[in-house]
Amino acid sequence: MNPACVDSSHGLVGESQPIRQIRKQIEKLGRSRSPALLLGESGTGKEVVARAIHNVNACGNFIPIDCGSLVGPLMESELFGHTRGAFTGAAEAKRGLIELADGGTAFFDEIGDLPVEMQVKLLRLLQEREFRPVGSLTQRKVEIRVIAATHRDLIREVERGTFRLDLFYRLNVVTIHLPPLRDRLEDITVLAGRFLDRHAPRYTLTNEALDAMLSYDWPGNVRELQNCIERMVTMNSGPLLHVSDLPSAVQHHLAARRAAQMSVAVSADPGPLAVPRMQAIPPSGIIPLMEMERQAILQALEYTKGDRVIAAHLLGIGRTTLYRKLKEYRLDS
Repeated sequence: MNPACVDSSHGLVGESQPIRQIRKQIEKLGRSRSPALLLGESGTGKEVVARAIHNVNACGNFIPIDCGSLVGPLMESELFGHTRGAFTGAAEAKRGLIELADGGTAFFDEIGDLPVEMQVKLLRLLQEREFRPVGSLTQRKVEIRVIAATHRDLIREVERGTFRLDLFYRLNVVTIHLPPLRDRLEDITVLAGRFLDRHAPRYTLTNEALDAMLSYDWPGNVRELQNCIERMVTMNSGPLLHVSDLPSAVQHHLAARRAAQMSVAVSADPGPLAVPRMQAIPPSGIIPLMEMERQAILQALEYTKGDRVIAAHLLGIGRTTLYRKLKEYRLDS
């Protein structure tokens, strides 16, 4: 018997306009049983949105199905179950993921990775609301909502012949596009605060660290941001989290950004203190990030005639950070 329907709020965090719009879509879609297709880069929160849709009117179970793991001879059994003796090793009958989702929601994560032979069976499930366990001769009726998600361009996959056009149209009843984190920077502060509350409520990000996070593109999106916060609190005794506590990817991005900004600022200055034009990246190729940072520090010190306080201000870093960098690059003599 399916559990009773209960009301439950979603956990989608953010105050940007795209997130506000998605919340409205969740509320509308949650009141129906129509299929939904969630599109967005990896880490943008597609499963969070799927659970939110389910929780608007949470009847039955929410069953996530990782399509990328449905490979090999047992993938049909994983989805639809099997009868006793259906194949070697099937000592007992087994319920599949679809049957577990009966009365609730089946969330097909990364639907673009679903093998073509399984796409046919999923299409029948959507059209007929029935399936057949491996080894059985009879169809079983099922009542489920299907939500699918992918980071792939399904239209391109259809053109390549790796995704069925009829299945695409059957899933594409309502589509929600989840924006990458770089397109909703105002949500980074909110999300970082939420993750800090979850992992270490007494910790606080310095303004310098938060500025560095706001300048980063976050290719792994919300998932990468969450991992970043968790790493920072794990490796730091707190309560303040500094730039030096950030993962190396964020620190390298920040160093390259500062080096480029300093190179542009110094090269463009026509005043009497201007220094010879220097390139952060020479025509012959790309130089290491640490060398770019070293060049930026040298340019700043030359521009300010050795005034380390003003140089630190131009570089956008604290004095103690500059002193540490001078020692690190052996420029403090």
